Amino acid sequence: MAVAPNSGLLELAAYKGGDSTLPGFDKVIKLASNENPLGASPAARAAFIEASTKLHLYPDGHARALKAAIGERYGLDPARIICGAGSDEIFLLLARAYLMPGDAIVQSEFGFLIYAIAAKAAGADVIVAKDRLHTVDVDAMLAAVTPNTKLVFIANPNNPTGTYLPSSEVRRLHAGLPEATMLVIDAAYAEYMRHNDYEAGVELAGSAPNVIMTRTFSKIHGLAALRVGWGYGAADIIDALHRVRGPFNVNTPAQAAATAAIADHEFAAASVDHNARELARLEAALDQLGYCYTPSVANFSLVHFEPEGAFSSEACDRFLRSRGIIARRVAAYGLPDAMRLSVGTTDENSALIDALRAFKAQT
Repeated sequence: MAVAPNSGLLELAAYKGGDSTLPGFDKVIKLASNENPLGASPAARAAFIEASTKLHLYPDGHARALKAAIGERYGLDPARIICGAGSDEIFLLLARAYLMPGDAIVQSEFGFLIYAIAAKAAGADVIVAKDRLHTVDVDAMLAAVTPNTKLVFIANPNNPTGTYLPSSEVRRLHAGLPEATMLVIDAAYAEYMRHNDYEAGVELAGSAPNVIMTRTFSKIHGLAALRVGWGYGAADIIDALHRVRGPFNVNTPAQAAATAAIADHEFAAASVDHNARELARLEAALDQLGYCYTPSVANFSLVHFEPEGAFSSEACDRFLRSRGIIARRVAAYGLPDAMRLSVGTTDENSALIDALRAFKAQT
């Protein structure tokens, strides 16, 4: 008999990232993965190159310089920060540290796919709470919680819908949870937010014993290739995660580049400004062309299509690809009739708008 993986593991659909190549095109316009169209900070690139002189040495397993830089940027205690190979790794560590067979997580209907993968890999159940207007529904989330619920995940802002919960609703969600249930706030897109009623989760994670907030360097800082994320929470939570992480989980060039990136406020501000301007231009074009979309606060827009026929998401995907443009279908998120369009450079967005205009004209 062949060695078998854990029960239920083969029922999981493996996570599939956005495509980056197309047959027949030497260069494509990739708008599938919510990457920073401005690239990475020049300071981060320089730090990465400098770190390449130390490739023969093991990384700092405690990521001291990076945690100090994060702490300085946000006024946090570095001892309550954990760094990971992307925030994805931190979700996996949370599952490893806190979930057992028979336990459960609760996540929203259109939540990030990695939450369920991490939970099921640990043998836990995944309870899905229905969204309301593509937004996390706090009442539905609380109604889904049982004595077996150990972790509750929300992405705020949410991927792939681009919607968010105001801080008052996040606090209401937390207040309704049992003390033995942890709230995980995935704030990967927090830097793009410009709404006064939003808070990334720093305050809750800093004051409550059952909250952790995660962030990433893959989006605003443009370091997706290096896989760097971090989490902030109660000392007991961080201690538990350190006990199950690999001893050198964030490599030296990644630590160096992230440390430089978080100190480059000018680059981050330019990235936010570009996104605000170009997202507004994209959504104005969608309005003008008659497309239905979910208004976004992140660096992408979720566009809705007909279930089938000439104006389906599948048809639009084929049309965009015929012009060398890769967007992201999101059927795996339970949105088979939608596509997520990342904000690109000004020229890339113009090409996308022209393609969407041509697609609409032919239908």
